[in-house]
Amino acid sequence: MPLDSDSPVRPALKRPVLRTLRIGCVPLTDAAPLLVAEELGLFDSVGLRVALSLEASWAAIRDKLAFGALDAAHLLGPLPLALAAGLDGVKAKLTVAAGIGANGNTITLSRPLAEALGRFTPPLAASAFAALVRRRDGAGERPLTLAVVFPYSSHNYLLRYWLASGGLDPDRDLRLVTVPPPMVAQRLQDGLIDGFCAGEPWGSQAAALGVGTIALSSGDIWPNHPEKVLAFDAAYAAQDPESAIACTAALIAATRWLEEPANQAEAVRILQRRAFPGLAAPTIAAAFDGMAQGLPQAAPLRFRTATLPRREQAAWFLRQMRRWGHVPAGLSDSAALAPWRQDIWRAAAARLREPEPPIASQPPADLPETA
Repeated sequence: MPLDSDSPVRPALKRPVLRTLRIGCVPLTDAAPLLVAEELGLFDSVGLRVALSLEASWAAIRDKLAFGALDAAHLLGPLPLALAAGLDGVKAKLTVAAGIGANGNTITLSRPLAEALGRFTPPLAASAFAALVRRRDGAGERPLTLAVVFPYSSHNYLLRYWLASGGLDPDRDLRLVTVPPPMVAQRLQDGLIDGFCAGEPWGSQAAALGVGTIALSSGDIWPNHPEKVLAFDAAYAAQDPESAIACTAALIAATRWLEEPANQAEAVRILQRRAFPGLAAPTIAAAFDGMAQGLPQAAPLRFRTATLPRREQAAWFLRQMRRWGHVPAGLSDSAALAPWRQDIWRAAAARLREPEPPIASQPPADLPETA
């Protein structure tokens, strides 16, 4: 397939490739830049041999990256912070070379729960959700169970922020559980959870199945928030910086291609074939269309403007991790945020003449501690 003139047309490596670069990703719409880069030969165009591995869960990605089975990964934004702190007994040094997408998650509620809320127009106000939680508590009903895709994820911290903005304590007033992204719609259908925050296309899939209602998107909480990152094992990036730069260049080129409206249908076909063979094309296309259950999203999934990794944005997630007691008090900001580097992105961008994207928005103000 011909590529546009902005794509890399010469190898970005300055020496022969040393070995195959092993990259992991989870089947999500925001994995599109990596899937597209492989499908369209963009890794080949920069002289890389890449083995792209679709993994079933974020725990699998984390462990394979930490213990050397992967060299790089499509990774949850807060996970490098967790690995720097050694949370859950898994510690690793990473290098965050680029961002992969902004926005792209939905908070999806079961149909019975949405009906109990009464008629509302998305985005659902946190205060309205909190009022329902308190009514249920007053009536002696069981606490609601909401799923997130991993404890150390934007999904968890943005959901917690939204709940807390309504006056709820997520650890006291509800039950939060972890469910891998490909399983959330089925868990909702089975009645095992009352809602979830997950990346697309899984909210749209729950809606298509008639078991879920999309209440709001993560971009309604923090417009244009950073979502996934391209993270390398730090030792790999140090030993083979040329491959890290070339991989980042291929990813940037893929985001350029993805943001061309004329390429959207082909992007959907690639994702359907590579990641979502059981899903209908309109379900996959929703995020590219900027739609959630037929309604336009105020802050839809974006790729190209999110590629520059910004330490100041990661710092917001670190503050949320501190607020909820998820990192040790002795962990310094500098140690936690050390993985975020812009030199690899800048080297890759220079080879493509890619301009630095503007800062899309500031993170939301920190909320006061709950009593």
